Amino acid sequence: MSITLSTGRRVSAAALGLAVVAAAAVASAAPAVAAPHTSSTGTLSITAQRLILEPTDQGYVGTLNATVTNNGPTASYYSLSFLEPAGAAEGHVFPEDACVWQGAVGVRTLVNCGSGSGELASGASRAHSVRFHVRTTPRDYPMVVDGSWIGVVPNGDQEPVQSALFTTLFRSTKGKITKPRPYVQATQTDVSLSANQVRLDRLPDGSLQGRMPLTVRYGNDAPSFGLNVIADLPAGVVVDHIEPQDMPSSWDWFTVPGGRFVPGEVRTFDVILTAPAGTPAGELGTGSYTPTSDYVVSLTDVDPADDTTSFTITAG
Repeated sequence: MSITLSTGRRVSAAALGLAVVAAAAVASAAPAVAAPHTSSTGTLSITAQRLILEPTDQGYVGTLNATVTNNGPTASYYSLSFLEPAGAAEGHVFPEDACVWQGAVGVRTLVNCGSGSGELASGASRAHSVRFHVRTTPRDYPMVVDGSWIGVVPNGDQEPVQSALFTTLFRSTKGKITKPRPYVQATQTDVSLSANQVRLDRLPDGSLQGRMPLTVRYGNDAPSFGLNVIADLPAGVVVDHIEPQDMPSSWDWFTVPGGRFVPGEVRTFDVILTAPAGTPAGELGTGSYTPTSDYVVSLTDVDPADDTTSFTITAG
């Protein structure tokens, strides 16, 4: 089974954490994006430092620092484009401004963000930073990713007039960054769901309601902004809500609470199912839940057999 981009079910901007404008979300079949211009003949230039990611209990975090300089005779507006160092690395730009997805290179996204501070005066420079969060298991050895870049895009243009390549180093849990190994991100999800049969009890108005624990495990570091779950339920049975709930849900789908996963993370929450008054007592049929990854490219799963969980629903 393919884990595919969920469309029309949630606002991806909220999941991304970039203040991304959802109208510019890329189609799942987005082609690879060509390398940016590196000419320094334009009036705007950019420099960047290397990015060092520090290990935490939720993966790695770090900040890329870049400086834009206006070498031209007049003030200029611009935006920033960057290729993130890992898929779903949640770049957060300072000064803050709206961002949009522009495409994907493998599982990494290309993002464009406003400059956040209006025109840049002639001869002036402005500092920017992009904070990244890579949700992968911290290792006791350093890692490296090459080939990421950040570019400056003059107002009205589509491509950077100049870009700066930067290297990303993952500091080891022992504090080292020397002699790094290549970081290779998973390109297939590893999602498993587990649920048991559920009983719907009769309420005073004759309708039925039942509380059903659902356990979700995300096994690796394949990129995802979050997981949505599609519910296939017997006639008359619907999803009322989930608890806890931090995103909208509907009668046949819901979003796993808690946002992005780290590798190996397991979450259990309750799905509240209902059925209308007049529903007869006894077995109502079999239901199932199937996850869909909220991401800009389509990813398959390493083990489709444990993606979907089935269960029996009984009315009391």
